[in-house]
Amino acid sequence: MCIGTPMQVVSCAAQTALCELDGSREQVDITLVGAQPAGTWLLVFLGAAREVMDPLEARRTLDGIAALQQVMRGSAQVDHLFADLVDREPPLPEHLRPAAAGAAVTVNNGGARGDDITTG
Repeated sequence: MCIGTPMQVVSCAAQTALCELDGSREQVDITLVGAQPAGTWLLVFLGAAREVMDPLEARRTLDGIAALQQVMRGSAQVDHLFADLVDREPPLPEHLRPAAAGAAVTVNNGGARGDDITTG
């Protein structure tokens, strides 16, 4: 399986950075993200940095990867790796939320039959 992995910059050169994760170091192409200071988290995929990550995003991504590895080994005990999601109802994106009370809602079937519906 090929997935991006967060890695932390140790040092940068012209077009590469020495990055580390859990004691393992790798030379990473930084052409897409540019030079980054030591300590910066990068999302690395196939030897190239694809984006700069903030530390919280890197932690959550690493936790997700750890959960995937545990599930693949047969463990269903992964809730602790999704603390930001457990015991809460995720909010719907704005475009999926119900229309405000009293607001007009138009359903358009593309005009094929001329029976568009307007309520409100």
